[in-house]
Amino acid sequence: MAIPQVIAPPCAQSGSPGTLPDVTPTSGVIHVNARHVSGFVIIGNHLAQHHELSLIAIGLAVHIQSLPAGAKVGIKVLTDRFPESEARITAALHELEAKGYLHRSRVRLSDGRVITRTISYNRPGADAPPATTPPQRQPRRHAPAEPPPAPAPPPPPPPVAEPAPPLPAPVRVPAPTAPRTPLPPLPQPHKPTEELLRTAAAVLADLRRHAPQLTFRMADIEELAPGIAAWLERDTHPDAIRHALTSDLPTPVKHPAKFIRHRITTLVPPPLPGTTDLAPPPRRKALVIPLQNCDTCDRAFRATHPGHCRDCRTDLLEAA
Repeated sequence: MAIPQVIAPPCAQSGSPGTLPDVTPTSGVIHVNARHVSGFVIIGNHLAQHHELSLIAIGLAVHIQSLPAGAKVGIKVLTDRFPESEARITAALHELEAKGYLHRSRVRLSDGRVITRTISYNRPGADAPPATTPPQRQPRRHAPAEPPPAPAPPPPPPPVAEPAPPLPAPVRVPAPTAPRTPLPPLPQPHKPTEELLRTAAAVLADLRRHAPQLTFRMADIEELAPGIAAWLERDTHPDAIRHALTSDLPTPVKHPAKFIRHRITTLVPPPLPGTTDLAPPPRRKALVIPLQNCDTCDRAFRATHPGHCRDCRTDLLEAA
């Protein structure tokens, strides 16, 4: 029992005594940072870790902030520089404008040219930094104090951009449309009696009991009644008319009157045999040539005018 039992090796302390322990993470990203002395740009985490901007917008903002003043950042220039399409770069610029990292405006110069001025903000909402005076150097004890340097003159105010004249409103030219095909004529009854038209109007008004979407105005009923009268005149039962007009309706029926007019015209039944519509056309009368008596032999022959028959005409010709 006096011999100690070693179960696990003791944990080794990282680093030397008096220093902080190693904080290298065991998973995730590990940074290897080298100090930049030239050719770098400072980017805030509010941009690099923005939760609402797309990755293309963040990268585009970093690229624009790294460019020198006066560099071209138009859509065509960025499209030639990066493999992304013009549409994706345009959408990324709109994202940066919406979040305040970019501002683009049309400016008219003194020579009359209109250019696009782009302002990049490394922090949205920040104004231009005011002019600061460099700190004065403290004089040494063993030497006379040096006069402080003169403060730097404030930068000149930016030129006031003249507002661009309003563009004329675009004139919309209607697209050419094809001529409408005229509607086929509505069938008409041969004898439109008052009783026949009244029955046709009752059939049309009764359709809404079987199909509520087929509700017509009085003007529509008066216009469509002759077509139903043509059906009734051809011995079509009102129930058969109702079934033909209300079966297999589309959903919804946008124009009930036009829809029923189409069905009345295209589904009209043929007239029954023996009616006036199927009666054969009158035969043309044959031309009857009257009989004439020959002036020589008194023989009867057909001719339009009196004279000689064929035999007598031949004899007269031979005698001559």
